[in-house]
Amino acid sequence: MTHTQLAYLIFGIVLLAALLFDILVLSKKGHKTTIKEALFQTGFWTVLAVGFGIFVWKDEGLNYATKFFSAYLMEWSLSIDNIFVFILIFGFFKISDKDSARALLIGVMAAIVFRVLFIAVGIELIDRFSWIMYIFGAILLYTGIKLFIQKDDHEFKPQDSPIYKLANKFFTVSHQEPNGKFFIKENGKRAMTSLSLVVLVLAFTDIAFALDSIPTVVSLVRGGPNVPFTEADIMVIYSSNIFAVLGLRSLFFLLKGAADKFKYLQQGIAFILVFIGVKMLIEFFHIHISIYVSLAVIILSVTVSILYSLYRNNRVEE
Repeated sequence: MTHTQLAYLIFGIVLLAALLFDILVLSKKGHKTTIKEALFQTGFWTVLAVGFGIFVWKDEGLNYATKFFSAYLMEWSLSIDNIFVFILIFGFFKISDKDSARALLIGVMAAIVFRVLFIAVGIELIDRFSWIMYIFGAILLYTGIKLFIQKDDHEFKPQDSPIYKLANKFFTVSHQEPNGKFFIKENGKRAMTSLSLVVLVLAFTDIAFALDSIPTVVSLVRGGPNVPFTEADIMVIYSSNIFAVLGLRSLFFLLKGAADKFKYLQQGIAFILVFIGVKMLIEFFHIHISIYVSLAVIILSVTVSILYSLYRNNRVEE
C-alpha cells in the first residue's frame, strides 16, 4: 500500500467515525443547538481537519500539508460567507432552531455527494483540456471583482431560487409548521413541508457556491500549468473540501447571531478570489505562484477582513 492509498484509507475511516458520532450524538432529532454546543462542534471538526493535515505532513511532506491547509482555509472562509445566505434561507422559511440541525445535516450530506461528483468531473476536464483553467481563472476574477464592489451580500432571495419554483410547480407544498417532518398528509394528499424545501434550496445553493470554490481549490493544489494531478493532489482536494463542508452546520449556529458583525469578510473573500483568478491566468506566461505565498494571502485576507469588521463595529457602538 502506497503512502497516498494509506492516507485515503485513514481519511475514510476518520470521516465515517466522525459522521457516525455527529449523527448519533451531536445531531439528535428535535434538539436545539446552543452556542456552547456549536462552539464544541466547530472545535471538533476543526481539530479533526488540523489532525488530518498533520497526518498529511508526516505522510506526504510539508508541500502537500501546505496545500491541504491552504485548500481547507479557502473552503472554510468561503463557507463562512455562504452561511450568511443559509441564515436568510432559514429565516425566509421560518424554520425553528430545533429543526435546523437535521435540515442542515441532510443538506450537508447532499452537498458532499455533489461536490465529490463535481471534483471528479472538474479534474477529468482539466486533465483533458488544461486550457479550461484559464476560463475558470477569468470567471473567478470577474466574481471576485463583482463581490468586492457589491454593497450588500445579503440580497439572496430563496423565493427566486429555481429549485423553489420547480418544487412549488410540480409538488404539493404545505405551509403548516413542519414539526421536524419532511412530508405530511394534507387534505388526504402527501405534501412537502417547508423543511423539505429548505433542504432542496440548501443543496441547490451549495451547488452554485461549488462552481466557484472547486476551481479555486484545484488551482491551489495543482502543481502548475500542464502538470497532471497526482494521487496525493486529488486526496488533498477531496479531503479539504469535505472537512470544510462538514463544519458548515456547527458554524451556522455559531455565527447565526453574529451575521452583521463580519460585514467586511465579503471583501476579504473577494480579494482571495481575485488573487486566485490572477494566479490561474498568469500561468499562461509560465508564472507560478508558490503555495506558501497563496496560504499567506488567504490567512492575511481573512484575518484583516475579520479584524476590520470588528473594529468598525466597535466604532459604531461608541
